[in-house]
Amino acid sequence: MYMVYMSDEEILSASLETNFWTWSAQGKVNPIPVKRADGVYFWDVHGKRYLDFNSMVMCVNIGHGNQRVIEAIANQARELAFAGPGMATRPRAVLGKLLREIVPEGLTHFLYTLGGADANENAIKLARAFTGRSKILTRYRSYHGATHGALALTGDPRRVAWEPYVMPGVVHFLDPYRYRSTFHLNRPEVSEEQFSQDYLNHLEEIIQYEGPHTIAAVLLETVTGTNGVIIPPKGYLEGVRAICDRYGILLICDEVMSGFGRTGRWFAVDHWGVKPDLMTMAKGLTSGYAPLGAVAMRQEIYEFFMDREYVGGLTFNGHPISLAAAAAVIEVMKDEHIVEHAAEMGVVMKEMLEELVERHPSVGEVRSIGLFGVIELVKDRKTREPMAPFNGFSAEMNALRKYILEQGVFLYTHWHTILLLPPLIITPEQLREGFEVIDRALEITDRMVKTV
Repeated sequence: MYMVYMSDEEILSASLETNFWTWSAQGKVNPIPVKRADGVYFWDVHGKRYLDFNSMVMCVNIGHGNQRVIEAIANQARELAFAGPGMATRPRAVLGKLLREIVPEGLTHFLYTLGGADANENAIKLARAFTGRSKILTRYRSYHGATHGALALTGDPRRVAWEPYVMPGVVHFLDPYRYRSTFHLNRPEVSEEQFSQDYLNHLEEIIQYEGPHTIAAVLLETVTGTNGVIIPPKGYLEGVRAICDRYGILLICDEVMSGFGRTGRWFAVDHWGVKPDLMTMAKGLTSGYAPLGAVAMRQEIYEFFMDREYVGGLTFNGHPISLAAAAAVIEVMKDEHIVEHAAEMGVVMKEMLEELVERHPSVGEVRSIGLFGVIELVKDRKTREPMAPFNGFSAEMNALRKYILEQGVFLYTHWHTILLLPPLIITPEQLREGFEVIDRALEITDRMVKTV
């Protein structure tokens, strides 16, 4: 009866009374009491409207409240609300066919999970079993999930809180992050091709140190997500593929955040024509309407388990409601040409980002691909001193985010950056609405820029 009689005013207090909040000190949480959402907006219980510039948690790619997806979920719940993970169902059959049409050629079979973290964990299990090797190489600015195994794969400081109680056998290497490249501090003139080659040489050197025969896979966020929207420079992703082929190492591409139209293609790897051996996905897979992740795999990996048991799986893997949601999302994206629209709006957003560089001295660099963007804020453009320290906060960044939220724009700031991941259905006018708020907010960080 609580669902019927709890008033809007009680939602926040009751939630705070009973919930334990993730990624938070419990005494400091201040959640937005959300009541409803539609399109690129959501509203709190007081009627305040927010422009969602983060697709909630980088996942609501088709926008909020899509009735086709909602009806698909409701219809599936009426027909078959649950079936065990070892059973064949209509949504399992339909989704597999739909995924085969959009993933890179050669990825033929799909293992369904609950989300991105366990998709990545299953991907490395598959890689270790298939190769008979143990080590996994990932990058320092990667984020692959919050379960113990996925945290070990993660390179950024979020893993440190739980060390050393994480999975062994993971080795990290550096990202090709040109704006803050360790290798090129005194070589700003180096070409993009040479820049890529320097980082490929670094990866290959790490492989030699670790022993190629011990390495099962290289796991990459195709486009680095929360740690800076680092877009592979020319030749880099192709070079990683070539290195993996040379040593019999599998390439796993984490498309949890960059997949399903976010970059203006179905998957980020499509921009470079690189075909991974395994590819993980979640978030945009259901557009956040239901929890689901997946691992796509090459035919050879699938066939390896024809006579070998795959030891793994959870009760809710392949949940029919989630699978039905994903199938409906793909059909909506195709019918409404959402991927193509994201590519068009990506051009618009890039222009708006470049305007901010011209207007604000605290904007050190902007990067974007499709509707996947970042604003990197600095105190000094010459030294590139960040507006907040690595893995830290600053009063300026806190004030900036507070102002933006007060003005009704919801987005995510990470250290010294502003991340921009609006729903892919956004219009130029709605983009401008959000950028006008960001433009005003940047006056806060501009005041901290060193002028001497």
